[in-house]
Amino acid sequence: MIAVDTNVLARFYCDDPDDPEAARQRPVARRVMLESPAVFVPLTAILEFEWVMRGFYEAEAESFCVAIEHLLGMPHVTVERWEAVKDALDLLRRGLDFADALHWACSRSCERLVSFDDRRFVRRARRLALIPEVVLAR
Repeated sequence: MIAVDTNVLARFYCDDPDDPEAARQRPVARRVMLESPAVFVPLTAILEFEWVMRGFYEAEAESFCVAIEHLLGMPHVTVERWEAVKDALDLLRRGLDFADALHWACSRSCERLVSFDDRRFVRRARRLALIPEVVLAR
């Protein structure tokens, strides 16, 4: 099994025809992702990949969701904490920030998720009636 990082995911899923480096790397990323017998994707790579798609490529949330659902459907690919990733995709579609959604999904076995200043996360989590609840530290 090989592990891939965010750059491989970005080159595999994001077409960047104006970048000569991307043009060279994309076929290699495709070969790695499609021809390797077993691929492992760390949870951190998923989190960073969302940031790259949103921040760098200015992709809509749905484009990220479609890419990750494709990745999850590849039989030779293992995504770390895939259940939490699937839950986070659902919450992203329901209006939560992906990072917040992933933090929450990975914390489901806890009593609550505590934040200092993320009032927006707390409000949205309440609106979605998430359990465990998201609260501000006091």
